[in-house]
Amino acid sequence: MENTITNIAKGVGISLLTTFILLLIFATILTYTQISETMINPVIIIITAISILIGSSIGNGKLKKNGLFNGALIGGIYIITIYLISSILNWNFGLEVQSIIMIVIGMIFGVLGGIIGVNKK
Repeated sequence: MENTITNIAKGVGISLLTTFILLLIFATILTYTQISETMINPVIIIITAISILIGSSIGNGKLKKNGLFNGALIGGIYIITIYLISSILNWNFGLEVQSIIMIVIGMIFGVLGGIIGVNKK
């Protein structure tokens, strides 16, 4: 049980770190190129999905069981953490259609990462 909690925390941490790094890269690209600002939301969704997939895959790598559940848990905790941080930084924060899409994507990619992590050799 303790090993599972540690690996889930590790997966969430890796997801958050990956998100931070990828967002820094995207912000730099956005600053120094002519990329339209309409690309921000799709890129954030893609970065979120990739980050959760990586974190869930790594977090479930040593567990070898319950990849679906643990992956969904990593995705869920990640999304909750991001929304808590967002609500602290932005007082006008609220749940919208895009928020629901992000939650669903987070859970789906968490499950996929869990499956990959449990089955990789």
